[in-house]
This record gives sequence, structure tokens and C-alpha cells, in this order.
Amino acid sequence: MGIHKEGYKILIFGFLILILINVLVSLFVRDMMLVKWILGIGSLILFVFLLFFFRLPARHLEPDPGHIYAPADGKVVVIEETEEPEYFKDKRLQVSIFMSPFNMHSNRYPVSGRIKYVQYHPGNYMVAWHPKSSELNERSTIVIETASGTEILIRQIAGAVARRIVTYARANQEVKQGDELGFIKFGSRVDIFLPLGTEIEIPILQQVKANKSIIAKI
Repeated sequence: MGIHKEGYKILIFGFLILILINVLVSLFVRDMMLVKWILGIGSLILFVFLLFFFRLPARHLEPDPGHIYAPADGKVVVIEETEEPEYFKDKRLQVSIFMSPFNMHSNRYPVSGRIKYVQYHPGNYMVAWHPKSSELNERSTIVIETASGTEILIRQIAGAVARRIVTYARANQEVKQGDELGFIKFGSRVDIFLPLGTEIEIPILQQVKANKSIIAKI
């Protein structure tokens, strides 16, 4: 277990700000011990939560071209046929994973292959489970072409709390299943669009883990 690099600045600045607040309260509120204790315990809980949020567990995966792994930790909130308007512009099978603030937020490549398309879109910050969040929220779309020619689309979507999407994918880059695709800060959603007829291996509302849960077969 480690700490994700995307959390270094937040953790350092957060620690310094919390220390400063507690020092100032100690200097100016001398006769209110209860307030000092509440603030101190609250600051500790908040910092521990930040450490927990930016955790980076070891998730080793031996690539398997026959399976599609979950790209994120969280709960499967959508499994349905839908129109994908940005890249495919036709019907696809959509699987959506909602990540609460308590899930590990590192996103992983669900398959190996070559990056065909990467596009960032600024947008709104509706709750991540809203049906229109995939089209209207801040988001980043990545398309991977596997060795067999199958194209898989992954979409990172910001939620009501999330305010920054980080995407490491670059066009024409060769990527390996299980490697890190990116990171979304503080609650979000990841959609994956698959060819119609893809055999889904998980039920709706299933809890899944990146690099551990098989969500479909190619």
C-alpha cells in the first residue's frame, strides 16, 4: 500500500493548513479546551481520510486478452444498451461504475492495446449517477484498440464533488491491461462502452475492483 502521486500536494498543503489552524486556535482561544480537542480530533480525522482517499494498493495483473477487467473500484450502476454519440456514434453496451469518496480512485486499463482516441471535455458537475452526466459533466474519453481489432471506450466522468480528472493516456500509445490510465479526485464515475453482444460477467449493483474483477469477455 502506498500513496498516489496525485495526492502529494493536497496532503502536504492540507497538513500545513490544519497545523496552522490548530496553532492559531491554541494561541487565541486559550480557555476553551473542549474547542481545541474537537478541532484537533476533527483535523486528525480529516487528514486520515485524505490519506485513505489517496491510497494506492498494489494491484498486479497478468494480462489476459480474453477478459475485460474493471477500470475502477466501485459499484456497477448501469448495464444497458445505449447510443454512444462521441466516437462510435452507434449503439453500444454501456457498463458504468460509480466511485464513492471511500473507493480507491486510480483508474486502470481494462484491456491491452493501442490508444486510438483521447479527448478531454470541460462540463458540468452533476451527481455522477445522473443519466446525463456521461454527456454533460467534465469528462475524458479514451478509446483502446485491442490486438484483435476490438475497440473499447472508457470515459472518466467528474461528479458533484470531483473537480479534477487526470488522464495519462496519449494517442497512439501502446498500453498494457492493468496499468494506470488516470485518476479522478473525490467521487466520480467511469463508463466503459463495449460492442453489442459482449458477454457481461457481473450483475447490476455488484461491487468491483480495478485489476481484480472481470466485467466481461471479449
